[in-house]
Amino acid sequence: MFSNTSDLDLRLIRVFLAVVDARGITAAEATLGVRQSTISTQLSALEARVGFKLCERGRGGFRLTSKGERFVPSARALVAATTDFVARVRDIDRKLVGTLGIGLIGQASHVENARLAEAIGAFRKRDQAVRFTMKVVAPQELEESLVNNQLDIAIGYFWHRVAGLDYTELFSERQVLCCGRGHALFHSAPHVNVDDLREHDWVWRSYPIPEELAGIGDRQVTAIADSIDAATVLILSGSHIGYLPAHHAEPFEQRGLIRALGRATFGFDVPMHLAVKRSAAEKPIVRAFCDDLLGVYGQQAAVPESLVE
Repeated sequence: MFSNTSDLDLRLIRVFLAVVDARGITAAEATLGVRQSTISTQLSALEARVGFKLCERGRGGFRLTSKGERFVPSARALVAATTDFVARVRDIDRKLVGTLGIGLIGQASHVENARLAEAIGAFRKRDQAVRFTMKVVAPQELEESLVNNQLDIAIGYFWHRVAGLDYTELFSERQVLCCGRGHALFHSAPHVNVDDLREHDWVWRSYPIPEELAGIGDRQVTAIADSIDAATVLILSGSHIGYLPAHHAEPFEQRGLIRALGRATFGFDVPMHLAVKRSAAEKPIVRAFCDDLLGVYGQQAAVPESLVE
């Protein structure tokens, strides 16, 4: 009595269907890679399991019995269901799951935020059930958070290289030297020189930017800001000069609240990077998101060593 199936039954059913499709044991020999006598034995074993004769075979050729003809579609359905089950299990393994932590320094341009949003949109179209956590933190905290596994990915300015992290340049951000409307240099902005700059108070970043040190040298730093917003307030006060991202300063310039000092002479570009912990780069969700992010930037971004096959 055929009341349940085993792995052996499935193998025997596959042999039977191969014989049916080949229209005979002799023709199925090459397909199955076994001798006719073995195939015949396997067919007999299947018939013993189901309890009825499936086919006639011998000198008269191969022919399905009436019960064998009715058995074929059920056998095909079982094999198809088994194949579908295997495919679904593989899909479970391929599905991206977990939490993806992304760190940003904030105040990125609308263009770069749009690119990041495009990468997130592309990632969300994957087969995934991923929970995003996004944090805006000071630049000096990004690398520390990556090393401590508090973040998976960071996008920002990194003035040194930490062992165990991979860095890929994504874009550059233009920095311009600014003063507020109440500052003494406001109306002479296009014509200032280095000596003029050294006579006034500066607001300085709490994190070093080597590019900012070049060209001007010593200056009177009387304020420290750990964010672009804090530096902007000090510059708007008219009491300090300092650097701001050009895209951030632009709306204040349009309202006549801020003016760039020697935009071409004192401006500089800061590289912004994607940073990933090398040991975390092989996590499927990290790798997939990096692929999507680098895909948005196209040829502008080089793939980190740890993301290369």
